[in-house]
Amino acid sequence: MHKKVQEFNDYRSKMNKKILDSDNKVIKRIFNLDTNAFKEGHLPVKTKELLGLVASAVLRCDDCIQYHLESAKESGVTTEEMMETMSIANLVGGTIVIPHLRKAVEYWEMLDEKE
Repeated sequence: MHKKVQEFNDYRSKMNKKILDSDNKVIKRIFNLDTNAFKEGHLPVKTKELLGLVASAVLRCDDCIQYHLESAKESGVTTEEMMETMSIANLVGGTIVIPHLRKAVEYWEMLDEKE
C-alpha cells in the first residue's frame, strides 16, 4: 500500500476512535447513519460509492474524496468509471472542482501502488 494511503487510513482510524470514544450520542448516530447509508440496498454499493464521490467532489472535501475513491476501488470501480464519475462532478460543481480532480486522480493511482 502506498505510504500516503496508509497514512490517511491510519489517521482516519485514530481520529474516528477518539471521536467515538467521546461517547456523544448524536455523533455516534451520524456515524452509524453514514455507515448504513452506504450498505447494499436498492442501489448497489458500487453505485452508492460513486454517488458519494460526486457529492464529495462537488463539496470539495479531499478527505471524503479519498475515502470514496478507496471504497469505490474495493467495490470494483474501474478507472474509466471513476473518471466518468468525476466528469459529472466537474460538470455539476464547475471548474472550481478541477484541483480536486487532480488530487483524486493522483490518489487513485496511489491505490494501485505498493510501497
